[in-house]
Parts: sequence; C-alpha cells; structure tokens
Amino acid sequence: MNIADKIKWLLALGIFSAAIVGNSYYTEIAFLYRVLAVVGLFLMATIVLATTVFGSGAIKLLRESRVEMRRVVWPTRIETTQTFMVVFGAIVVLCLFFWALESLLAMLTKLILG
Repeated sequence: MNIADKIKWLLALGIFSAAIVGNSYYTEIAFLYRVLAVVGLFLMATIVLATTVFGSGAIKLLRESRVEMRRVVWPTRIETTQTFMVVFGAIVVLCLFFWALESLLAMLTKLILG
C-alpha cells in the first residue's frame, strides 16, 4: 500500500468519524437533516475509498459478480418445490427418528435408575 492510499484511508476514517460524532453532537438538529448529513458523509468517504487500490479492486469484484449472477441458471418453480418437499420430508423423518431414540433412551434410563 502506497502513501497516497494510506492518506486516503485516514481521510475516509476521519469522514466516517465526523459523521458518527456529528450525529451524536448535533442532537438538537432535526433527525432528517442529521440522517441526510450522515448518508452524505458516508457516500463521500466511500468515494474516497473507491479511489484506493483496494477500493478499485472491490469495485471490479462487484462488477464481475454481477456478470456471474447473470450466468447462473436458476431453478424453476417446480424444481424448487420438489427440493423443498424432499428437504421437508427428510426433516420430518429425522424428527420422528430422534423422538423415538429419545423415548427409548428415556425408557432405558427409567428402567436402570428405577
């Protein structure tokens, strides 16, 4: 990380801090204006961070993720329903199995301990 990036990170941290402290300090100002100020300062700090090496890499990753999301083959409604039914059936079977196992162990414990 070069010195310019470090300065940008410190500047963004200062802007984030100013937003948080300013929101706490200026409680007499209307809530809407404080929210708008905080959102504006957060956007400003995010823009500063976007100009760093890390920020540009993050933006590139987000763009590539959007491209990958378009390539995904999403299941149809029928496939989703069938998968749900299989999972739900497996959960019911496992619940019954563990209920029976717990009942058996409780009965054995009662027999052993009296």
